[in-house]
Amino acid sequence: MRAVAVSDGHSRLTDLLLLTKVRVNALVVATTAGGYYMASPASVEPVRFVVTCLGTALVASGAAAINQVTERDVDRLMERTRARPVADGRLAPLEGRLIAAALSSVGLVGLWLAANGLAALVALITLVTYAAVYTPLKRRTSLATVVGAVPGALPPLIGWAAARGTLAEPGPWSLFLIMFLWQLPHFLAIAWRYRGEYASAGLPMLPVVDVTGALTGRQAALWAATLIPFSLLPVLLGLTGPAYAVGALVLGLAQLTLAVMFAMQRTDDRARQLFYGSIIYLPLLWLLMVFSRV
Repeated sequence: MRAVAVSDGHSRLTDLLLLTKVRVNALVVATTAGGYYMASPASVEPVRFVVTCLGTALVASGAAAINQVTERDVDRLMERTRARPVADGRLAPLEGRLIAAALSSVGLVGLWLAANGLAALVALITLVTYAAVYTPLKRRTSLATVVGAVPGALPPLIGWAAARGTLAEPGPWSLFLIMFLWQLPHFLAIAWRYRGEYASAGLPMLPVVDVTGALTGRQAALWAATLIPFSLLPVLLGLTGPAYAVGALVLGLAQLTLAVMFAMQRTDDRARQLFYGSIIYLPLLWLLMVFSRV
């Protein structure tokens, strides 16, 4: 029985962490916390803040588990995903679904009770768009990357809604746009690096259908360029001070440079540089935003 996976170097705890994509979801929690802080008045309410972050983490973990159950056949065809617990048979699909349902339900209820219904609703929309829209769409069209950027951009709105109880103002949507636009060059760099595996799995990612990579490179540069003016919205909306504007502009130009270099030389090394550059860009931008809040 594969459930006794210690002999394969996997414990039940390790499999649970892999199933719920804990490392990836750390970014979800961080941007939720950032959205909460940017929306808070003079001080952060500790209990609500912690429960908001925890509830979001549980919902994101549930979404990741649903994704792995749904894509287990595809995951088996790719080297970087074939060791995932459901794909490898260490966890049964039903077990994965039960874990996903339990985590998501607890997270949504926690957000509803400790924060408010709006925060829970945004979290539910994030879950549904990721698991029921983006995940199946990946098998059909390269536009799934753009669609998938929507649930990836919603966590700051969960935090904002939890802190302020409304999204009927431009502030949270400026954070949404920043997160949405950031993801596109980031994911295009990943897709280029693993285009062979995506092709073998039958997933029509843009670098798979765009054999030369010319369109992939142009889009990466276009999205990185578009991000620069939108990253300055928090200043224009009075959320941050001028120090953020300077830092955001420098970071945006640096990331754009990497994207243009990738567009000009579509190699795995250039894609790797863009990927790591985007990883550095985002936390630095959020730190600037938090420390420059007015």
